[in-house]
Formats: sequence, structure tokens, C-alpha cells
Amino acid sequence: MKEFFISDCCQHENKVITSNFVVVSKQVKPKKTGDPYLALTLGDRSGHLEAKMWDNVEEVIDAFEQDDFVKIKGLLNKYKNRFQITIHKIRQLGDSEVEFADYLPKTTKDIGELWQTLAGFVATFQNPFLKTLVEAFMADAELAEAYRTAPAAKTLHHAFIGGLLDHVVSLSKSCDLICRNYPQINRDLLLTGAFLHDIGKIHELAYNRSFSYTTRGQLLGHMVIELEMLHAKIALVPGFPADLKTLIEHLIISHHGHYEFGSPKLPMFPEALVLHYLDDLDSKMESMRAHFEREAGSEGAWTSYNASLGRPLLDAAKLLDKKGDAKRDDSRREAESGAGKTAFQDSEETDSAGVTPSLPGFDLPGKGQEPTSVTVAGAPEKI
Repeated sequence: MKEFFISDCCQHENKVITSNFVVVSKQVKPKKTGDPYLALTLGDRSGHLEAKMWDNVEEVIDAFEQDDFVKIKGLLNKYKNRFQITIHKIRQLGDSEVEFADYLPKTTKDIGELWQTLAGFVATFQNPFLKTLVEAFMADAELAEAYRTAPAAKTLHHAFIGGLLDHVVSLSKSCDLICRNYPQINRDLLLTGAFLHDIGKIHELAYNRSFSYTTRGQLLGHMVIELEMLHAKIALVPGFPADLKTLIEHLIISHHGHYEFGSPKLPMFPEALVLHYLDDLDSKMESMRAHFEREAGSEGAWTSYNASLGRPLLDAAKLLDKKGDAKRDDSRREAESGAGKTAFQDSEETDSAGVTPSLPGFDLPGKGQEPTSVTVAGAPEKI
């Protein structure tokens, strides 16, 4: 098992490292002199890392390809606040030299339990056509195995083995909750949309060594693939209503919510609108969670720039924990200093009438007086 993972970058900044990676992407580019250099994206189960090789490129340019495993020695540093490796040496590795589990991230949740949770939602459907339709998908052994294994995306969110199922179960829970607040929502229709909205990812994405797009996925996209899958399964359900079929099709093609994000139609009925916003929320929450996890070793509460969200992120829990630590330190110092006071020193802190001096801006009553008001910055407030 490899010892250095991409998530360990913070502990090895400005150091020369030697480790194994999978080549996620490979590009040969010209330098200003016209000589070639290598621009790589390297990957392991903890993330991706950019790498450049400037010297002796001709010796290795044909020695490996995308999706190959390689061993690299190079300097790890930051460029524009992002980690990258300047490669000194690189060689291809054989499959026998690597542990495949090191390179593809996998959900930490129990796949069987996630699948049962999803089946539990379907079991509560009241609409017999929608229930039969989704059960037909789940009963397809080959499709079900792919559904339990596939990532939900290449990089943006839930980009790990089991990510599709993890995402859909999380989304289904949110759909179930929101239906309790908006009773006008058709729960069966919304949950059907949640189950089907990304099912085409099982054919759009390849995930043997790294996450990439299949040729079919690149040319068609998961929405077109999903419509084909939907039509094939609906053909197995006698008497499936045409209008219901159209509603499901709209859920699929509108769930990205914007034309510029790939939806040919905007959400035009309540269930479609809810599906879009909850899907977007779940993906962004996972993107944040994963980014905080990747940078858990950093001291500051602010993370580096998150490309998918287009901003750096604040780890509020880390910020509040630091403030809590500071307050506890102050309290401890006060307690320690107070423990050394004499009775005489304590008595010095009250005036001759035995009244504790008031704070600036506050007029407090003398000893034995009934408090009737507090004056704050000249404005009385009854208490």
C-alpha cells in the first residue's frame, strides 16, 4: 500500500516525495522554446493533483498513457495556492505493483444498507405504475449492480465508488422531508425523479482505474441515456399512462435547472422544481464536506479555492472551536490569577459603601435598592 496520498499534501509542502499514482489525464504541451513538457493530472483515492515535467520529457513521453499507473519522484509545492508536483523522474508501473484500492475512492457507508433504504422508500409508493416502474429497475440484476457501484460524477460531487447510490439515498431523504412541509407535492413522482435523475451515470462514466467519460457518455450525456433507459422499462409496464411518462421525462431533462448547465428545459411543475433544488443542494453539501475533509490537516479555518463552487470555504466548526479554545484559555488564566488574591485585595474592589463599581454606560442601584431600570448608552429599559 502506498504511503503518500494526495490528501497528505499539507504535511509535505516543499518536500521531494516519491509515490505511485494513476494518470487521470495526460497532455503534451510546448514550452516557449518549442520543446515539449508534460502536463498531468494524477489521482489516488483521496483526490487529484496537477503535475508538470519540464526536463528530459522526450525520454518518457511515450512510456505511459492515461489510466496507467506510474511511480513519480518530484518536488511538491504550491502554485497559485494549489498544490502541484514538479516531476523529476517517472516510470510506468505494472498492475502487480499496485493495490487497486489505493486509487479509486469508495463510500464509507454500507452499500447493502443504502440499497435497502432506497427499496424502503419504493415500498411506500401509492401509485402502482410508479412503484412497478422503479421496482423493474431495481430487479434488473446487472443494472442494480452498476447502480450500487457507480460514482455520481467524475469530480464535482460524490465522485467515489458507491457515490451514485449514496447521493440518491441522501436526496430521497430530503425529498421525503420536504413533502411533509408541502402536501401539494406528489411524493411518489418526486421520489421516482430522485431515483432516475442520474441513473444514466452508470453508462456515462467509466470507473475502472480513474473516473472518466465513456464515448457514449461524452457524445450523449446521462440525460439522453436516461430517457432511453426509461422508455425500455416503461415498455414492460402494461397501460403506463402517457401523461405520467411525460412528467417523468421532464423531471429527467430539467433537473439541472438551467440551460447553461445542460438542461434543455427549465423545471415547469412543482416536483421538477423541488428535484432540481434538492439535487443541487445535496451535491454542493457533499462538495463542501469533501473539501473540508481534504484540508482537515490545515490549521486555518479558511480552505483553499474550491473550483466546483467557485470560492474558498470557511470551516465554521473549526473557527468556533478555535474561539472556544481561546475563551477557555482566558477563563483558566483568570481562575489562576484569582486564586492568588488576598482578602485585602478583594475588598479593594468595592467602594466604601460596599457597592461594586458599575461598568461604563451602566447605572446600577446601590446596595439594598430595588432595581427598576438599566441605563444602556443613555436609554432606559425596564426590567
